[in-house]
Amino acid sequence: MSLTMIVLIFFIGFIGSFISGMLGVGGSIVNYPMLLYIPPLLGLAAFSVHEVTGISAVQVLFATIAGVWLLRKDGYLNKRLIVYMGISVLIGSLVGGFGSTGMSENTINIVYGVLALLAAILMFVPTKGLDEQPHDQVTFNGPLSAVFALIVGIGSGIVGAGGAFLLVPIMLVVLRIPIRMAIASSLAITFISSLGGTFSKLATGQVEYIPSIIMVIASIIAAPLGVKLGKKMEPKYLKGLLVIIILGTTIKIWMDIL
Repeated sequence: MSLTMIVLIFFIGFIGSFISGMLGVGGSIVNYPMLLYIPPLLGLAAFSVHEVTGISAVQVLFATIAGVWLLRKDGYLNKRLIVYMGISVLIGSLVGGFGSTGMSENTINIVYGVLALLAAILMFVPTKGLDEQPHDQVTFNGPLSAVFALIVGIGSGIVGAGGAFLLVPIMLVVLRIPIRMAIASSLAITFISSLGGTFSKLATGQVEYIPSIIMVIASIIAAPLGVKLGKKMEPKYLKGLLVIIILGTTIKIWMDIL
């Protein structure tokens, strides 16, 4: 692997993990299209879709570990939400990860595109006043959250993502969770999801080890920096950035599919 490729992979991992820590989205929403499209654009060797999903799964695992570690004492982690959604998303990610081995690259891209499109639509639903409620008074429908997490887990297992780019919009719009709590809790849930996704990708031979190690190093450095910046930002700006990232990725994926 050339030095240029190593630097590029590190850069992609750094950007994705920084965004992961700041917005609680795991990083795959950025890493997936960047790994897939940027290397060939620069005349470097292209990764297959299966390789991208494997590398992304490993990156998400370590980015979320680093993010949750910094947030563990801030009071934003909703343990009940993490248990309900974490168990369901882990089961779903295992099913999706093992099931993805027989899928074509185009099918995986379509699954990713559908997930991103749903996330983009949800982000445009108004959530006025949501962040004014005290965190110790937040309530939600547990069984409903588990059902949504299972569905997201299956899709995220297929594409090697933690699923947080869809979990956060679901938390905001459907479960009515304040954005800072949604971001922090989604990192923990995504970590659980990525355990299943990473294991299944490793077991089915979809992980390229050297690019994955480079991404892990970038994740450990960048995710904590993103968390620190996210703590200082107003909720409306966090949501605005999330909208831009999800919408931009959705448009790019569907342009290539169609």
